[in-house]
Amino acid sequence: MSRTADVATSFLASTARLGAGMIARSGGKRPDELLELYEFEACPYCRKAREALTVLDLDATVYPCPRGSRYRAVVREKGGKELFPFLVDPNTGTSMYESDDIIKYLSSTYSDGSVPFPLALGPLTTLSSSLASLSRPSRGRTARPAKTPEKMLELWSFEASPYCRLVRETLCELTLPYQLHNVGKTSAARPAFVARSGKMMVPYLVDPNTGVSMFESADIVAYLEKTYGAA
Repeated sequence: MSRTADVATSFLASTARLGAGMIARSGGKRPDELLELYEFEACPYCRKAREALTVLDLDATVYPCPRGSRYRAVVREKGGKELFPFLVDPNTGTSMYESDDIIKYLSSTYSDGSVPFPLALGPLTTLSSSLASLSRPSRGRTARPAKTPEKMLELWSFEASPYCRLVRETLCELTLPYQLHNVGKTSAARPAFVARSGKMMVPYLVDPNTGVSMFESADIVAYLEKTYGAA
């Protein structure tokens, strides 16, 4: 798929969800340890969980679980079955499946208990998330051979950004785990991010294995493919 088509269909995915996962609401309790989310980009239920992380202004360690991912066995070992998304909260000892249960848990544990409106519409939320997946039917679904970095990558992103999606899909397909730093609009994390990166622009990737820090989705995707994709 050409770059133009990639960007256009990624915009369609964001449009299908009416911008859900764009604006953060801050002020809730912050976890001491990073949440862990096992998911894959093509899954509409996983999208709902990722949107909740952006809206609730929460960071997480993401373990990509497309078909063929080694992390599927980890989920089976931890939870007893291969079902996604799967959340692990080391702060409370909680682990759970089911996107709606995860959203309710995150809202009650790290916010005021109210489920964000775009995620509280029941079947309509799931339907629009499924339509978003149909916009990018082959991306973020199946693992590809890749090299495993020694240190975990870091990505500053927010769920509704069509450009961030292109990077997350590549990370997913290469099954590269990463620390996801959500910086949605109005996020309390934005000032610290700007102080670090020099400007408010996402996606932004930091690779501690090579010392590389970079903006621009096309450049990041090319870097990931060259550095970690199988020859």
